[in-house]
Amino acid sequence: MRFALGVEYDGSGFCGWQRQPDQASVQGALESALGGIAGEPVTVAAAGRTDRGVHASGQVVHFDTQASRPLTAWVRGANALLPPGIAVLWAHPVPDSFHARFCAVRRSYQYLLLNHPVRNALMQGKWGWFHQPLDLALMREAARMLLGTHDFSAFRAAECQAKSPVKTLTQADIAANGPLLQFSFTADAFLQHMVRNMVGALVAVGAGRLEPAGLGALLESRDRTRGAPTFPPDGLYLTGVGYADDWQLPAPATRYHGAFMQARMD
Repeated sequence: MRFALGVEYDGSGFCGWQRQPDQASVQGALESALGGIAGEPVTVAAAGRTDRGVHASGQVVHFDTQASRPLTAWVRGANALLPPGIAVLWAHPVPDSFHARFCAVRRSYQYLLLNHPVRNALMQGKWGWFHQPLDLALMREAARMLLGTHDFSAFRAAECQAKSPVKTLTQADIAANGPLLQFSFTADAFLQHMVRNMVGALVAVGAGRLEPAGLGALLESRDRTRGAPTFPPDGLYLTGVGYADDWQLPAPATRYHGAFMQARMD
C-alpha cells in the first residue's frame, strides 16, 4: 500500500531533507521511524527537498509498505519514534499512481524576516533578520514584477539540478506586522535557493540599493551573478503543497504562521 503523510519540521538541527551519510536528515529520521512501525525498511519521497536550516509546516511525502497498520499508527506511532523537531500531522492512503513530488501542481513558501536594529535571540533560526529600515511599498512594487511565467535563472543556485529554469509564480506578497515581515510565494515549482534569492533582491530594493525596475532587469538578465547575496535559510518555511482534488488530501497546514505574525517588538 502507498500512504501520503503531512509533515512539519524544524530544519535547524538537520542537514536538510535529503538523506546524507553520517548526518542527521529529515528523510533519514522519517524512514527510521516509519520503518519501526512497519517492521520493514521504508523509503520516503517528498514533494520538495528543503536545504539545511529550512523549515516546513506543510511538507507532503509518500511511502510504500506491505504492513497493515491503522492510520493512527503512521501518525502517533511514528511521532513517538521521531525526534522532537519532526512531527507527522496526518496520514492518508493513496493509489500507487500518486507521487508526492511529481503529482504536486503548486508549492508555497513563506520567509519570515525581522526588520529591527537589534537581532532577536529567542527566535534564532526561526526568523531571518535585517537591521536597516526597509521600504515596504517599494518591495511590494518590485515583487509584482516576479509574477507570471519567467526564466528564473537570475535567482537560481549554481548547483541547482532542475531541468528547466522556467517557472510560473502566482503569488508574491509581503505582509507586515510591526517589525516582522512575511514574504509569501506560490509557484508550480521552485528552483534551488530561488525563494532566498528573491527575498535577497527584494530586501535590496527595500534598503534602497536597487530600484524596483532594477529587479525586473535582473529577472530579464537571467544572470545570477548580478543578483543580491542569497539570504540565510533561517526564516524560510515550506508551508504547503497543492494537489488535484481527485487525490482528496488534507489541506496544507498553516496553523503556526498566523501565530508568528502576531509577534511584535517595541
